[in-house]
Amino acid sequence: MSAPDDAKNKVPVLIVATLSSFLTPFMTSSVNIALPSIGHEFAMNAVQLGWVATSYILAATIFLVPLGKLADIFGRKRMFSYGILLFTATSLLMALSGSMHMLIALRAVQGVGGAMIFGTGVAMLISVFPLGERGKALGINVAAVYLGLSVGPFLGGFLTQHFGWRSVFVAAVIPGVITAYYSIRKLKGEWAEARGEKFDLAGAIMYSITLTAIVYGFSILPLVAGGWLILLGIGGCICFIAWESAVPYPVLNINLFRNNSVFAFSNLAALINYSANFAVSFIMSLYLQYIKGLTPEGAGLILISQPIIQALFSPYAGRLSDIIEPRITTSIGMSLTVVGLVLLSFLDAHSSTMYIVVVLMLQGFAFALFSSPNTNAVMSSVEKKYLGVASGTLGTMRLTGQMLGMGITMLVFALVIGRVQITPASYPFFLKSLKILFSIFAVFCFGGTFASMARGKVR
Repeated sequence: MSAPDDAKNKVPVLIVATLSSFLTPFMTSSVNIALPSIGHEFAMNAVQLGWVATSYILAATIFLVPLGKLADIFGRKRMFSYGILLFTATSLLMALSGSMHMLIALRAVQGVGGAMIFGTGVAMLISVFPLGERGKALGINVAAVYLGLSVGPFLGGFLTQHFGWRSVFVAAVIPGVITAYYSIRKLKGEWAEARGEKFDLAGAIMYSITLTAIVYGFSILPLVAGGWLILLGIGGCICFIAWESAVPYPVLNINLFRNNSVFAFSNLAALINYSANFAVSFIMSLYLQYIKGLTPEGAGLILISQPIIQALFSPYAGRLSDIIEPRITTSIGMSLTVVGLVLLSFLDAHSSTMYIVVVLMLQGFAFALFSSPNTNAVMSSVEKKYLGVASGTLGTMRLTGQMLGMGITMLVFALVIGRVQITPASYPFFLKSLKILFSIFAVFCFGGTFASMARGKVR
């Protein structure tokens, strides 16, 4: 395939990347709203409900870096197109799910499609936009993420309440088909700066097994088997780093972390920030519907307040990171996130709707200040041939952080509520879990502000 004309591809790439950046968070946020209804139909307990979200994140986390490397070698457009097709097909199949196990398994398959999208969309965007224009492009892209998060709770709640939870998955099919068509027909040429390099299959397998052991082990704590799996995963991590340092074409270039402080600390900041923030919408969806007694549609209208603010301010934060050092805006964003999480830890059965909305809006503003400038810092700190790996690595930090956040949530639920369905008898234990979780996440983010400041200068 011919080399792409970056100037002509700017608009098509921005459209494709933006559409996909809308679709994946739309699915995540709308499914979170539908969880109580799904749980009711399949008689799922709190931990099993967590697996509807976790199976997707686990699969995406495992495959993101290896597929990002394959995209660098064989073509990002090709990988992206396959990914959006897989993501869309599984959305349709999930609407037909006949059991809890089928739904969770299909969510995992969809996670593979998500990994193919995450590892390529932003990398193509960075490939066609020069350094001085990247912040603006990334700001638009991140705004699409938050638009998806905004529409998800509202539309997901409306669909769930009036047409049932299966309609949520059907709703993702049409934008998926449009994105697939546009990526296949409108993008000209191919991006594959690492073409000809060998793929590190052994490293990819080691990476996948290691992450699976750690993530799954964490999710089944406090069982003893969970502890052993985590130890196995840590040992695998050490072996993986040693292997990647020795092979000529590693699936993950360890030197990017060793010799590039901006890349290393920006990724660490992303890991911490997403671990502290991702479970918020999951927990709040359950809180609003169980504790406050709201309908799915009513809960969605409240939850929409956070991503709307994110969508409004992300483009401005992205542009700001083209002018001043990203570490300044990201660190301010991290600090405000700590404040918001502390305020959420005071929620109880009598908290007012206004209080909830104001705190969620604060969280939205804080995350807008963090996300697109942090992405700009990561992607601007590497050479072009590493863009796919850098995008995949950042995506892995994001997903691993989300996985860590969900793992902590399921662990606290298991310890405080137990592996039972959430009923009025367990509401006091749910509220106790909520306070514990938001306190833990606030401590995480406080530590993350130091990682954010320590990254150094991009320019």
